[in-house]
Amino acid sequence: MIAGVSSGVGKTTIAAGLMRLLSTRAGLSVGAAKVGPDYIDPGFHRLATGHPSRNLDAFLTGTAALPGIAARAGAGHDVLVIEGVMGLFDGALLEGAPPTSTAAVAKALSAPVVLVADAGRTSTSIAAMAKGYLDYDPGVAVVGVIVNNVASPSHAAAVREALLAAGIAVFGVVPRDSRLRISSRHLGLVPVVERPAEIAERLDEVATVLANSLDLGALLEQARRAPKVTVAMPGLPEPVARARIGVVGGAAFSFVYPDNLEALEAAGAEVVNLDPLSGARFPRELDGLYIPGGFPEVFAAGIAQEKAWRAQLKSLVASGAPTWAECGGLLLLAGSLDGAPMTGVVPARAVMTDRLTLGYAEARVEHTSPIATAGSRLFGHEFHYSALEPPGDGLVLRTRSGTGQGGYLSPTLFASYLHLHLAATPEIAERFVRASEGFRLLRAQSR
Repeated sequence: MIAGVSSGVGKTTIAAGLMRLLSTRAGLSVGAAKVGPDYIDPGFHRLATGHPSRNLDAFLTGTAALPGIAARAGAGHDVLVIEGVMGLFDGALLEGAPPTSTAAVAKALSAPVVLVADAGRTSTSIAAMAKGYLDYDPGVAVVGVIVNNVASPSHAAAVREALLAAGIAVFGVVPRDSRLRISSRHLGLVPVVERPAEIAERLDEVATVLANSLDLGALLEQARRAPKVTVAMPGLPEPVARARIGVVGGAAFSFVYPDNLEALEAAGAEVVNLDPLSGARFPRELDGLYIPGGFPEVFAAGIAQEKAWRAQLKSLVASGAPTWAECGGLLLLAGSLDGAPMTGVVPARAVMTDRLTLGYAEARVEHTSPIATAGSRLFGHEFHYSALEPPGDGLVLRTRSGTGQGGYLSPTLFASYLHLHLAATPEIAERFVRASEGFRLLRAQSR
């Protein structure tokens, strides 16, 4: 587990760079995972390793499912590298939520933790800070530190000496280097899907810096010493039906958990990739639609130009094809996004704001939909700067800000800001694929 003393210490850069270094120069097959609900960092992991990265989030899946998801992430690989979230002990603020911090996940997995600390504005005092993290919770196996953002050889020597004097192992001292900066935007790093070649080149540069800065042998030895844990990987859905489900993707809609797509396919879906910006025609004979989140606001002008594509998507939804849209997918279904025309499936307009909505949400379903029945509860998260006017009344959402309504639900539609993770809820995939097959059969009967 690569953890941070706080956000902004270079945790993602070092974790992804380490994955790249192990994959390309140490000759290892590397599995990857990310603590929390984030979509962007796992994209960097996948580019670094060539394999999907799994999310480990106790609120979305329950704590009991975490070891199995980690096992799936590590299956068939030589080493599993997990990137933490925020500071080591920071977690969910929603009352009644299970522990979601990096420390809590490390405990659930019995994973050794390597702490990333930024020495940019400190020197020997970093030892006192690191000592506090090591001693705060004896149940968390913090095995040592990687020091980041060191200004000079003398600075590096002072930091290393202070940590070793305090009995803290040092797995690397990383210099201040412009090659370690990766492009960012309002919700974090720029997604890999937007600039894959540029980010791959940057990851190789990061790996070069880390090759001269980290003690790979010592890090791998800590991984080998991790307690052996035998768990059952989460079961995939049984094949329950057959349906062709269009999944909207591309640069504008890249926020999707691999577990969700795998669950749909296991339940019997043939996944058909759709990209409004690719110039490809909208495919025929789709039985359902899954529209994940992403950054449609960045590509709104391009989406607006695809008038025929938008019209065909709207026609498919209007004909009764089961449709599941999350966050950015909800914006695509709105009438407009900051004035740019979208599909007009739901009677609302989307606008960008300067207010970030971020956090976990427990949702009570008010109307039966293709993925859940009225009265059931869903556990997800929200992450957006946009707002929908009107917001809809399909869900009653309990968040750290209070309780409110949102989303558009019908027997054929589930569209909301809520992101869901299906690793521990395969029944959602089964229900959606069954509904999509039902639509296909009804369409065939009507011809």
